[in-house]
Amino acid sequence: MGQRIVQVDAFTSTPYRGNPAAVCILDGAASERWMQDIAREMNLSETAFLYPIEEAYALRWFTPAVEVDLCGHATLASAHVLWEEGHLMPGTDAVFETNSGRLTARLSGDWIELDFPATPAVEVASPPGLEAALGIEALWTGRSEFDFLVEVDSEETVRELRPDLTLLGELHCRGVMVTSRALSEEFDFVSRFFAPAVGIDEDPVTGSAHCALGPYWAQQLGKTELNAAQVSARGGVLRVRIEGERVILGGQAVTVLRGELSETYTSP
Repeated sequence: MGQRIVQVDAFTSTPYRGNPAAVCILDGAASERWMQDIAREMNLSETAFLYPIEEAYALRWFTPAVEVDLCGHATLASAHVLWEEGHLMPGTDAVFETNSGRLTARLSGDWIELDFPATPAVEVASPPGLEAALGIEALWTGRSEFDFLVEVDSEETVRELRPDLTLLGELHCRGVMVTSRALSEEFDFVSRFFAPAVGIDEDPVTGSAHCALGPYWAQQLGKTELNAAQVSARGGVLRVRIEGERVILGGQAVTVLRGELSETYTSP
């Protein structure tokens, strides 16, 4: 029997919306080459690989091109699969050991809450080529641990962005998040996320980006609980709560595909 693999749409309750991630639950550690090959084959923004260790799961995330240190939607998808397939009981938290430290996920009704480290952005001068690549004038530019954060004048500007992905890919960062206040009273802010440098032209919904977007908008709006929409073509919805140096990301998830790889994983 080959290795089971599940595809989950994260940060949505509607199939074929949100951000798709593949999830492989393994018996033990796998080689980086094998995981990268599978991520390239799946060709999704991220594929998650996890296996049990004591009372937690080791978790790693791979884009089709590289391993990344933090990924929200594939963590949400992993937790969803653990509960859905009975690896964890509904009242038990999912605990993950990752390159970004210990992360946890908890069921809250129909939603899953992820406990992630805040990665606040610090104001910087726009690097050469950034505004030209986006085709906009920035109201504010910052740099988080992983990405550039750019605020623009309106939701319409965010939605109509057609960036030069070649120029964006030359910036020294994982990706670029572009954001504004939301037009609708349903949401506090909107965003889009581009990461051609790591093989993702546009990420449909980016949980980890909200570890910077959340603290930024909490300060701008004077509130610690926010509703966010990522306005990519697929779209997605997040609840964001700031708790000191942690960000609680709320989202929903739905399984859309279950399959089996032709070969089992190879050990390191």
